[in-house]
Formats: sequence, structure tokens, C-alpha cells
Amino acid sequence: MTVAIDMGMSNKGSAAQLDLEELLATRLLVQGNSGSGKSHLLRRLLEQSANWVQQCIIDPEGDFVTLAEKFGHVVVEADRSEHELTRIAGRIRQHRVSVVLNLEGLEADAQMRCAAAFLGGLFDAERDYWYPMLVVVDEAQLFAPAAAGEVSDEARKLSLGAMTNLMCRGRKRGLAGVIATQRLAKLAKNVAAEASNFLMGRTFLDIDMARAGDLLGMDKRSTEMFRDLERGHFIALGPALARRPLNIAIGPVETQARSTSPKLMPLPEARGEDAADLIFTPGADEDIRAPIRRAPQPAPRPTADILAQLSAPPPPELGRTGLFPEIDEKEREDAITTVLGEILEDPEASYRSVAVLYQDFLVRCRIRRVPGAPPDLADFKRRFAVARAGVDTGTEQSALWQQALALAQTLSDDLQGVFLVLARAAVTGQPCPSDATLARAYGSHSTGRARRVLTHFEERDLIVLREDFSGNRIAAFPDLACETGPGDPNAPAMGDGRAAAE
Repeated sequence: MTVAIDMGMSNKGSAAQLDLEELLATRLLVQGNSGSGKSHLLRRLLEQSANWVQQCIIDPEGDFVTLAEKFGHVVVEADRSEHELTRIAGRIRQHRVSVVLNLEGLEADAQMRCAAAFLGGLFDAERDYWYPMLVVVDEAQLFAPAAAGEVSDEARKLSLGAMTNLMCRGRKRGLAGVIATQRLAKLAKNVAAEASNFLMGRTFLDIDMARAGDLLGMDKRSTEMFRDLERGHFIALGPALARRPLNIAIGPVETQARSTSPKLMPLPEARGEDAADLIFTPGADEDIRAPIRRAPQPAPRPTADILAQLSAPPPPELGRTGLFPEIDEKEREDAITTVLGEILEDPEASYRSVAVLYQDFLVRCRIRRVPGAPPDLADFKRRFAVARAGVDTGTEQSALWQQALALAQTLSDDLQGVFLVLARAAVTGQPCPSDATLARAYGSHSTGRARRVLTHFEERDLIVLREDFSGNRIAAFPDLACETGPGDPNAPAMGDGRAAAE
């Protein structure tokens, strides 16, 4: 089915139409300096396609919340936990509701984390809910920066990873990315390069014009045209728009943003003494507070005094007592184990991404006041894999289990949990876990993936699989000199290894 979205008029006098079905398969990049009409273009696209496709808008400034009044979009305020945002995103895909994620009022670091969690929830939805969805990200350079800025490296990596998944791998999951940016030079190249459709607006900086020209296949002389574009005019190119660069003027919209461009207004008529009274006389309802007076800055110390202090010998130590009390390592480990157990009690924990699980882990550690610095992401992955295996205290301290942990370290992070669930069954002599149980440990509902993981283990000579006369599976570990008991590979999932052991 072909749906033509009316975007306005072309310079040839014909209607400028956008093929919505082609857009869902090829994605769109919009670029224009502030005041070029970029937000107006996005609003036109959203309004014209609202009745045809589910929409999600990542809105850092709260400009698109007005779509809710006329087109029924649900506004999701971002002042929630990242775990809650991920859950909401999953339900959005399930029920096919158009939403606006309002990030207004949050710091840049928090905006990136919330957007990453929300996009991750859309991306990790069940296959049954992979319906077509238009995902519009305004000010995309904030969420996929080309270089590190003032935000933390962790937030930048989470946000950039989510944006890369949207643009590179989202198509197979029904997600069509539409990203808009003021500065192409500030947008990560691997995110921008995945778009096949382009709408380039007014641009003045040479570096941005060069990037736009590269994407459109234009020479340097031709890129000068971007400086001459009027407000609301864009150069369109792509399979969903035009096969050759086409100048189009975006049509009118039905809704308006809450923030508008500044307009000139006449000054008030009060002049002279009246104006002075307005400034120096407090109003009746004005909160009068004492002015804050800053202490005078101390005189700078001479350089010679600073050098003399640095070269002087340190004072004798009065004792070795530190400023902070020493941390009881056993208490800390017990608290971390308790937090991991709480996470594993959630039946949906196995199907959430590692980044979301780690954020949940950090929040729970703060709530329980776990002393010391929390484990980093790599240490958390290792601890979570061991906790998921669910070994008892006696088995955990055995030399055989320590050898199994050493073998697991030779595998990638996503495979360690599956290997340890198998190894626990072999070390304790329990039946071989079913395909569904192994798939759950892998974080998937697909039993086919679990069987492929077992094949991978066999190819690396970590296990040897065989069947008894009843068709039950047995997994032998040559390096551990032990094997599991017979187990039905088609049995339902038993939960995480910890739950199964209990």
C-alpha cells in the first residue's frame, strides 16, 4: 500500500509528496540551522501521517506536546526512573499508541539517559509487537554527539548506542528513524550515514554545508545554495522524496509549538521618573530579601610562597586513621548478593538489556546503602551470570566450580550465563536444563537460539552432548570431568538457576 504524504510545494509548481511506506524502510535526516523551519517540517510530517502510522517523538524542548490535543498523542513525562520508562516503551509497542516523550526541564545528562532507556524499550519489544512506528528525534546531535562533551561518558555511550540501534537495526523491528539536527558536524557520522532520505535547510557554516553536500552528492560550489534558502524551504533527496535534489516549501500546520520565535513589540510609554519608579520601587507582592553580598576575594599568594610550601617536607603522621570508616568487605558482598537476588526475583529480568539491569542494580544499591563504590559494568555482568546460575555455598567454594568460572571467562559476556547454568547442573548432578531454560538464561524467548549456543559450546570443545534411550539430553564437560543428568530438552523453562535450585 502506497501512502503519499503532502509536505508542501516544489519549486516546479507541483505537490511535494513523501512516500510513507518507502520512508519506513529507508529513514530520514533533517538538517537546518536555528530558525530554518526544521521543527515546522517535523510537525507537518507528523500531522499528515498521524492517521496512517504509530508515532513516537523524542522531544527535548517540549515543543510537540501540543499534538496530544488534536491527534491524541499521549505525553510521557520523563521524570520517571529509567526502568519505568523502559516498561512504558514496551507497552507502547504492544498497544500501538502514539506518544511524545517530553524531556523538557531535565539536564543534558538526564535527557540522554532517559532517551536511551526509552529507545531501548522500543527496540527490545517482543517480535509479536514489531508494528511499523515512526520514531522522530528532535535535536539529534544531543543524543548522538560526534564527540565527548560536558556529559558523562556513560550517559553518552548509552544514548549513542540507542540511537545507533534505531538507525542501523531498527528497520527490521518496524522502527523508522527520523532525526533532525541543527549541526550535521556535531552529529555522529555512523548515525547520520544510515539515512537514505534527506531534507536540508538553511545552513551557514562551511563544515555543515560540506557534510550536507557529501550526503547529497553535491560539489563544493553547489553547496553555497544552502545559504540562500528561505525559512521553510528545504532541498529534498531520497527514494521517498525525489531522485534528484528538489527545492520544496513546507506547507502549513494545524498545531503550534508552545515556544515561538521572538516578535518585535513596541516599548511601553513610561519614561523618565515613571520608569525609574518602576525599577527602584518594590511591588506590593514582591518578595523582598536581603541582598547576597559576596566575601571579598583574598589577595593572591606570591609564587615563591607556593613553591616553598610544595618543597617543604610533609608533617609527621599522627596516626593511620582515615577520614572515612573502613568498609566491611563481607557486609558489602552480602549486600550486593542480596540486591542481585532481588533483581533475579523479577520474572522479566532475564529479558531486559544489560544496560537497563545495571541501572536497576545501581538504584537498588543506593536504596540499600551498599558501602563502597558499586561494581562497574563488567564486574556486574560477571556477578549477574554467577547469581543466575544459582549455586549453593558449598558448591561455590569447591575447586570444580572455580574451574567452571575460569572456563566461563573465556566466553563473551552474553554466553557466560548460559554456560554457568549448564555447569551448575553438571557439578551438582542435576538434569540437563531444557532449551527454554537456556533461552531464558540467554535473555531470549527463542529456543532456536539456545540450541545454537549449545552448538557453539560443542564447537569449542567445552561440552559434549548425547541422548539416552528416552531422548533426554546429557551434557558432559571434558575439562571438569563431570556431566549433567538426563533432561528433557523440550521441557518448559524452570526460571533462573537460582530459582530452580531453591
